Amino acid sequence: MAAVDSLPFTHLFIDGQQRPASDHKFFAIRNPYTRNVVGYAAAASKQDCLDAIETADKAFMQWQHSTLEQRRTIFLKVADLLLTERYGQKIAAAVNAESAAADHVIQYNIFASASAVRDIACATSELAGRILPSQVPGGQVFIQRRPKGVIFGISPWNVPILLSVRAVGIPILCGNTAILKCSEATPRSQAIVFELFQEAGLPNGVLNFISMDRDDASELTKDIIAHPLVRKINFTGSDVVGKIIAAEAAKHLKECILELGGKAPVVVLNDADLPKAAKAIVSSALIHSGQACMSTERVLIQRKVSENLIPLIVELMMSMTVGDTSEKTGNLSSLFSEASASRIVEFIEEAKKDGAEVLVGDGKNDGAVIRPHILTGCRPGMKIWDRETFGPVLVISVADTVEELISLANASDYSLAAGVWSGNLATAMNVAGRIRAGFTNINGPTVHIEGNKHFGLGGASGYGRFDVESFTDMRWVVVHPDGPIQYPLVG
Repeated sequence: MAAVDSLPFTHLFIDGQQRPASDHKFFAIRNPYTRNVVGYAAAASKQDCLDAIETADKAFMQWQHSTLEQRRTIFLKVADLLLTERYGQKIAAAVNAESAAADHVIQYNIFASASAVRDIACATSELAGRILPSQVPGGQVFIQRRPKGVIFGISPWNVPILLSVRAVGIPILCGNTAILKCSEATPRSQAIVFELFQEAGLPNGVLNFISMDRDDASELTKDIIAHPLVRKINFTGSDVVGKIIAAEAAKHLKECILELGGKAPVVVLNDADLPKAAKAIVSSALIHSGQACMSTERVLIQRKVSENLIPLIVELMMSMTVGDTSEKTGNLSSLFSEASASRIVEFIEEAKKDGAEVLVGDGKNDGAVIRPHILTGCRPGMKIWDRETFGPVLVISVADTVEELISLANASDYSLAAGVWSGNLATAMNVAGRIRAGFTNINGPTVHIEGNKHFGLGGASGYGRFDVESFTDMRWVVVHPDGPIQYPLVG
């Protein structure tokens, strides 16, 4: 226990109280670059999960009747706290230790989260109802948005503060209560979201935080989804796990919001600003070592400019270094696991066997470390084209016509983000409108969103929206007029 006592320990938070697992089980968290143990976390038991559900349901009885002003005030306080030096230091230490994130990723976590919380606070205006005249003369129809109940949010490790805020923020603002299940990789980072809301005045039980041992997570998650008090599930993560979550929810006819993977294409036309395009492409490919759902993974270039653009991309990619971000020995971090890096190497090896050429990179990994790679000669049907790599890998294809480029952009089961580069806005708008993506940026990076809204258009990028409509029920109340009424059968 001495080793445990000397490192940060992340507890469960149920009914506003910090507590260990009921069976006192815990697990270790390792820094993905050094592989050193950097902390421990409570491993929730089945009883802990049940306690969280029952606590959230009990808190819902009162929270659903809280005023919009009370909710908005709490969220604005959370935004203010996020921007304090105290929380900035706490977030930086936790996120770097658990995910080896570089400074720019950590700062994005903080400032984007504060912006997202303020946007959520403003959403109280969307909870207004409507009044209509009834088809019964003298009657009135009241249409109200009412909270659903207990929401189960599952948030990933890669942007732990922002995506945890998103998992529970809109649900809570709408009057629901929530259970946040963190990633096994970043419990300390994600527990900070609970601390923020607690300090801002959120009543006990409205938000509950649980961490799980990887070996227990599958069965415990199924149990939570199956519980009749849990009304809706949201999940952000891989499409592989998303399918499992959706299947479990379907067994109980429960709704899901799934924000899954991406394989963002960037179409570069002959009249594009090539230096700017190259910088945007490499930036979006390598932010957090490519571990973002909107990362640029496919670059589709019109042939006339390919010979000029590809060397620019190659030069920028080769200038990047991978190292220990806590020691500032590199501007890129390792991936979050050795398994992730090994999977990418398998994709590269398979692509080479099918005729692809590696322009940048050695096709190897050292533990969780993999250097930036560029491949050409890839095509639909190859895993490196079809599957999200979630790493520092670019696939480049060259085609003659705009029609071919659009076809290649849409040759994917992912539909999250995309980019178009052109000096002609009308042309760019036309191309953007024909690419199947929830977000398409013209003359900008793919890792960019407006209004903190991520969404795919189905398939491997998932479905549903993190908005007021998704976390409320539309309820109709019909007020019949006084006076005599004739009813069928009874007069």
